[in-house]
Amino acid sequence: MNATQEKLKVQLEQAIVAAFGADFAGVDPILVSASNPKFGDYQANVALSLSKKKGLQPRAIAGAIVDKLDVSEICEPPEIAGPGFINLKLKTAYLEAQLNAIQADSRLGVRAAKTPKREIVDFSSPNIAKEMHVGHLRSTIIGDAIARILEFQGHDVLRLNHVGDWGTQFGMLIAYLREVYPDALTRANALDIGDLVSFYRKAKLRFDTDAAFQETARQEVVRLQAGAEDTLHAWKLLCEQSRREFQIIYELLDIKLTERGESFYNALLSKVVEDLEKSGLLVENQGAKCVFLEGFTNREGEPLPLIVQKSDGGYNYATTDLASLRYRIQQDEAKRIIYVTDAGQGNHFAQFFQVARKAGWIPDDVELVHVPFGLVLGEDGKKFKTRSGDTVRLRDLLDEAVSRAYTDLKTRLQKEERQETEEFINEVARVVGISAVKYADLSQNRTSNYIFSYDKMLDLKGNTAPYMLYVYARIQGISRKGDINFKELGNNAVLLQHETELALAKYLLQLDEVISNVEQDLLPNRLCEYLFELSQKFNQFYDRCPILQAEEPQRTSRLVLCDLTARTVKLGLSLLGIQVLERM
Repeated sequence: MNATQEKLKVQLEQAIVAAFGADFAGVDPILVSASNPKFGDYQANVALSLSKKKGLQPRAIAGAIVDKLDVSEICEPPEIAGPGFINLKLKTAYLEAQLNAIQADSRLGVRAAKTPKREIVDFSSPNIAKEMHVGHLRSTIIGDAIARILEFQGHDVLRLNHVGDWGTQFGMLIAYLREVYPDALTRANALDIGDLVSFYRKAKLRFDTDAAFQETARQEVVRLQAGAEDTLHAWKLLCEQSRREFQIIYELLDIKLTERGESFYNALLSKVVEDLEKSGLLVENQGAKCVFLEGFTNREGEPLPLIVQKSDGGYNYATTDLASLRYRIQQDEAKRIIYVTDAGQGNHFAQFFQVARKAGWIPDDVELVHVPFGLVLGEDGKKFKTRSGDTVRLRDLLDEAVSRAYTDLKTRLQKEERQETEEFINEVARVVGISAVKYADLSQNRTSNYIFSYDKMLDLKGNTAPYMLYVYARIQGISRKGDINFKELGNNAVLLQHETELALAKYLLQLDEVISNVEQDLLPNRLCEYLFELSQKFNQFYDRCPILQAEEPQRTSRLVLCDLTARTVKLGLSLLGIQVLERM
């Protein structure tokens, strides 16, 4: 709820008490944005809900509230419509004052969180010895956008990369490399990531088909867990090799993360099992130690257990996740822990959250949130793959987006007969290409699958990053053409006269509410929708209202509207991890 809406809500609550007595204190006035702008800007629907309680017609209820309602500083006189809707239209003078007030505010009127918290966002989480692929795209950019928004709101955010850097796969890979390429286990940079992935696949095939090799691999895991010097050294080299490759992707995407892999929690796993045993939750089932869950059954309808220690004494993902959860609560002192993973892991999170709650490990003031997302699909509607059927490497996907943006820009420059330096073209292509990929993903409701299309995401029209970047660049072009320094326009300059100015002004003042909503529901597409709608309203204003040619004081007022729009677009895109361009 934005500041204006909050003020109106308070006034309505006071009017309800004044009209019907103290017993009605705290009644929600049900204030919402008007469904149709011709009826006003806000609509209070409380009269319908109070009708039964008071035994009066809704219009009579609405009339009694309006008689006691004083919103003269904010709105035109309230109007009652239909069965008892109270319609409120913001005064032009109020809108002008609000815009003048946010002009000098770097946060554009967006209030920081009243009670900042320690929050953890767990995202990206690739596996060592494997390349990042299209499956990591959504977790990485959705998690980053959520972290940026929470940071902007003043929360103390720990961005964690829970990489897969422990377990059977390392025993398997080290055992295989000992045979075929022992140099890779003693010398840094002996392999590049492509070779490492190839060796991993061969090791996995051998592990699945060769019982003797399987046992050798398991012994390497034992050696690793016991801290054997040579195995530990080999493991560190493999991790460092993968880490360097991941960093290339993170730098391309402008992602900052603190790595804390599965291995970090290794020493804490036995304590998890021990404490679950003490709490009486642990049950031995076919040699494994489990916790049986409520609401989860197998195909036969029998209760489904969450295994926390396998029959061979080994641990699994659930044990590590329980250990990491306890560490994040007890050591990191997090009050909200957000896990950004694909929707297919929903049951896993529901299960280990349930175990942690049953064990009494989750304090009342700690919130656990699984942020699920859908699949990235190809244009055939199936899982996004290469033509050969392989998983698409994330590096290739990003490089292709930049390459296509480069080609599009060169074509456009030729049509416009524009000369630009190669440095300019490369930088614009990089920003447009990476931004297009990010925005195409973030603009979808994260819970849905979406179809990956370079043509759509790079389109200069529609709800795309290039469209947003173009709106920002267009405004900077106005500044250059008129030799205008937006910072020197001064306050108290906004005068709203044209209908498109009013529509733009009202939308500019909704940023606070939008960011507050995303902070709570963790749906970045709401911010994308807002920026797209704002850009459309700006273009309508731009098309219908002369700016540089307007007479004063209208000229300065319209330049202020341009500046506020550009700053809002820039701020909104920065919270999505997207940088702007002064020229395109």
